[in-house]
Amino acid sequence: MTVIPLGVPRRLLEFTIDGESVRAPEGSTILDACRAAGKDVPTLCQGDTLTPKNACRVCVVEVEGSRTLVPACSRKAEPGMEVRTGTERARHSRKIVLELLASSVDLSTTPQVAEWIKEYEAKPDRFGPDAARLNEEPKIDNDLYVRDYDKCILCYKCVDACGDQWQNTFAISVAGRGFDARIAVEHDAPLTDSACVYCGNCIEVCPTGALSFKSEFDMRAAGTWDESAQTETTTVCAYCGVGCNLTLHVQDNEIVKVTSPHDNPVTHGNLCIKGRFGYQHVQNRD
Repeated sequence: MTVIPLGVPRRLLEFTIDGESVRAPEGSTILDACRAAGKDVPTLCQGDTLTPKNACRVCVVEVEGSRTLVPACSRKAEPGMEVRTGTERARHSRKIVLELLASSVDLSTTPQVAEWIKEYEAKPDRFGPDAARLNEEPKIDNDLYVRDYDKCILCYKCVDACGDQWQNTFAISVAGRGFDARIAVEHDAPLTDSACVYCGNCIEVCPTGALSFKSEFDMRAAGTWDESAQTETTTVCAYCGVGCNLTLHVQDNEIVKVTSPHDNPVTHGNLCIKGRFGYQHVQNRD
């Protein structure tokens, strides 16, 4: 018999979302409650394994009594709160944010962004080509993953995953200030000269594809990357006795990348270099 731990009971809070009464456990964010209620609130910088950073501002909603729009990803639900997700003010704000982001960086590999741009009738091209924040080639200085900062929206998720929230390696940080701010390793050196341990946990949380597997990058460049043709199989890593879960992404009978379930109590989506990148022996047919 499987025993499921119930955890510490949490009081249910009652409030309204778009005029409908909802209940959510104490400590839930507005975004948590919206998703539980089936409300589609877009977000880019929110990650289910990281503390919210409020960086992208795509998830803003109106809360009765609040002077400004509030980020749903970090604002905690409160009893009696009145939340409105689809007001003209909130939709206009999301439209502008999407326009600014899509005009300044490449969002071509960001999931759902094309749908949101269409839904909110955003027109990123109205700012012209001079709006691009960066214009640099992808950084390919190792055989495991690629850094394409033309796709970076400065959500800081990679910094948090590499820092005190998970890996505690602190190889990644923000360099520069203002419009010159960018993600970099110490002294902006090649990744091979940094403190990086190649766990790939920064790739796991990156929402835009600015950080990607070298295998995925090469296949996209060759036009062979096809997520619709991929299967996912979750198994247990065979390298040590920790018991990390691996999700193998397979296309044309080849493993093309490895992730880990975010709800797994052992890994929470995180892996080491062996678990995430050491899969070649499985398909070595020589």
